[in-house]
Amino acid sequence: MSSSFTKGRLVILSAPSGTGKTSVIQKLLKQYPRMIHSISCTTRSPRGGEKEGADYHFIPEQKFKQMIHDNEFAEWAEVHGCFYGTPKAPLDKWLLEERDVILDLDVQGGMRLKNLFGSRCLTIFLLPPSVEELIKRLSSRGTDSEEAKKLRIENARHELGFKDQYDFQVINRDLDQACKEIIEILGLRS
Repeated sequence: MSSSFTKGRLVILSAPSGTGKTSVIQKLLKQYPRMIHSISCTTRSPRGGEKEGADYHFIPEQKFKQMIHDNEFAEWAEVHGCFYGTPKAPLDKWLLEERDVILDLDVQGGMRLKNLFGSRCLTIFLLPPSVEELIKRLSSRGTDSEEAKKLRIENARHELGFKDQYDFQVINRDLDQACKEIIEILGLRS
């Protein structure tokens, strides 16, 4: 199951909201501190507990649009009514240093980077145990309005349609098992 990718790769992890991407990434980074987490820029406001530079770079929409104009993003998209983007310069630097970079991206961004970086990308789609479980998780979050929950559920159903375009699929029934499968895919040693 392990991949044949070389050092210095972009590991793109995509999944619908509520599938556990953040938990998986945190666990991987703890186990493999040499791996880098690319922090995206967003125009949305921080949610409870999110920190600037750790979770996202929270920037005003005007600045984001200027960065688009200046071609500073490797990819960007409007998702859930807000802009998200991956700065290009750090990715180029880390790949030159032969570092593995993990990115938490929506399906639009994941496919754009796969097209842009080709064989330097390894794409993994993290799946919920079931659509019903995902809806339950999204509905029980205390951070979103009813309108935001409906939008996330609608987007989740849409994003699940892209899973077959990814190199690998991992079901997140259990965090430890999902991480173990991703470590195997990446060919990392414990």
